[in-house]
Amino acid sequence: MGYEVDYFHARIEWLESDEGTTLDYGTYSRKHQMKCPEKTEIVMSAAPQYKGDASFHNPEELFTASIASCQMLTYLALAAFSQVEVLAYTDDAEGVLKVDSRKKRWLTQVILRPKILITKESDVEKALSLVERAHKQCFIASSVNTEIINKPEILIA
Repeated sequence: MGYEVDYFHARIEWLESDEGTTLDYGTYSRKHQMKCPEKTEIVMSAAPQYKGDASFHNPEELFTASIASCQMLTYLALAAFSQVEVLAYTDDAEGVLKVDSRKKRWLTQVILRPKILITKESDVEKALSLVERAHKQCFIASSVNTEIINKPEILIA
């Protein structure tokens, strides 16, 4: 591969600014969209507990999803290199937002619960070991201070 630097771009644009100004915390719109070059736009909002619209994705969900997605993609690559045949992979990930002792609100944990369906019972131990290897090699996990907990379940087809 040989590359040392990759760049990723996202544009965030506030929508519906005519619904209220930032002079009133309670009424301004939290609706916005993410645009990435040559991709479908994603309309977002704040989480409902922060006066957002629950029908749109929020940054906390996307943060959680980005960790789960990176873990899965890294896992599948390692499975391919290790000749572990994966038939299905699902993850019901959960982000935990807390206020710490400094009164700072942040996503302290992301709990990953991958259910991985493989073809051979003889590959169960290898499949489990790949979960930890994937965590160590995941670009997103390496980029955040959030504790990431893996609770994998390996299933046999």
